[in-house]
Amino acid sequence: MKKVGLMAVCLVFLFVSSGFAKESKGLNVIVTSGDAQTQMMAMALSMMTIKKGKEVKMVLCSKAGDLAVKGMKGEIIKPLNKSPEMMLKALIQKGATVKVCPLYLPNAAKDESVLIDGVTVAVPAEVAASLLDDEYQNLSY
Repeated sequence: MKKVGLMAVCLVFLFVSSGFAKESKGLNVIVTSGDAQTQMMAMALSMMTIKKGKEVKMVLCSKAGDLAVKGMKGEIIKPLNKSPEMMLKALIQKGATVKVCPLYLPNAAKDESVLIDGVTVAVPAEVAASLLDDEYQNLSY
């Protein structure tokens, strides 16, 4: 009898707690790696997130900032037979928010004119607020 009562309490707790679980609005994705396969993993998971109807907010820093520069050609990655740059452009077309960190351009001796359409410079306070927003999951590559 005690076991049945304990089981009932556990089931009630399970159902009540699952009712309070919040569904994520999407992903914050920080990409700093210059490695094409690592960049592609970030792009592929971001694309799957958008296809599931969720938001993607991406910030590119360090070597990954090169992905947002006009005319950059990257390595084609299998099995998708696309480059991270190609995937980034597709993400932007599907509604992803993509920014370069404010340190990237001045340290790469570049300015905003080199950025592909749809990419802007991140504002640190906005990025911090997004990373602290518990309605988003954070991924870093």
